[in-house]
Amino acid sequence: MTELFIATGQSFAHLTESSDGWHLKTQLVGEGVRSITADPADASILYAGTPENGLWKSADRGRTWENMDLPESNVYSVAVSPADGSVFAGTEPSMLFKSIDGGQTWDELSALREIPSAPTWSFPPRPWTSHVRWIAPNPQDPDLLLAGIELGGVMSTRDGGKTWHDHPAGAVKDAHELAWHPTDASRAYEAGGGGAAWSADWAGTWSPADAGRSHHYVWALAVDPADPDLWFVSAAGGPSDAHSGRYSGQHRANALIYRWRGQGPWEPLTGLAASRFAMPYALHIAGGRLFAGLADGQIFVSENSGDTWNKISPAGEQIRSISSLVAV
Repeated sequence: MTELFIATGQSFAHLTESSDGWHLKTQLVGEGVRSITADPADASILYAGTPENGLWKSADRGRTWENMDLPESNVYSVAVSPADGSVFAGTEPSMLFKSIDGGQTWDELSALREIPSAPTWSFPPRPWTSHVRWIAPNPQDPDLLLAGIELGGVMSTRDGGKTWHDHPAGAVKDAHELAWHPTDASRAYEAGGGGAAWSADWAGTWSPADAGRSHHYVWALAVDPADPDLWFVSAAGGPSDAHSGRYSGQHRANALIYRWRGQGPWEPLTGLAASRFAMPYALHIAGGRLFAGLADGQIFVSENSGDTWNKISPAGEQIRSISSLVAV
């Protein structure tokens, strides 16, 4: 049975698959949940980031929640290390916090704010600030961590956050999403506002991955757990295409999901016609299936790496929008 844990932008949604279809329950209604993650060691433990009330934790698959009293209230990103179980939360303004006791206590990794480029970080809609848009702990090395700053770049630490390396050549400065391959831990991937990039040497050096893609405003990504050369991104022509109409319901994203095999180039996956109207904000792979969550709340699943798609129609309250999605 597959479960989907979804940050809707308004609440937390839990979709469970059964023999008679998909069933939906919602929690944290009105909290504005924008990010969600599951503990890789125990999928019953979830963490949800909100814009005003910090970080929440559930130990029972989202049935009940406890506020973790993070020092900052505006949480943009959350991650749990597969290597040692540390919990990370990124905020606006750009600060990164770490907990080694499941969120009971927190330490800021303050050296992140001392990176030379930090004074230049600026989020265009609110140019006086920036935020930690994504956090990617390496699956094998607990000291290796990537933090994506919107808008600032890809920052990395190799000593658990004591010191940080500034944005590298080849990566995208408008960092939207980052990932490591779960078994080939030397492979890292980025989706960003100016394209996509990847690294094959533990994030030491980065190479652009843009050939064959007509859309260059890249938002979400997913990596096939069985094949480090197979990954997917969603992309639109620009930020106005991707995000305009998100709240009015008049979506015209004209977006595509792309697939990269081996050395590329990107292949546009044209079977998901709904993405013409709503941006695919979330991609996730679980159980050999690729899931796509759209800005208007629609969810699609592909059994064949994106060649064809089926819509998931949950019983219960409709999902109005999707910010992030985790499938287990």
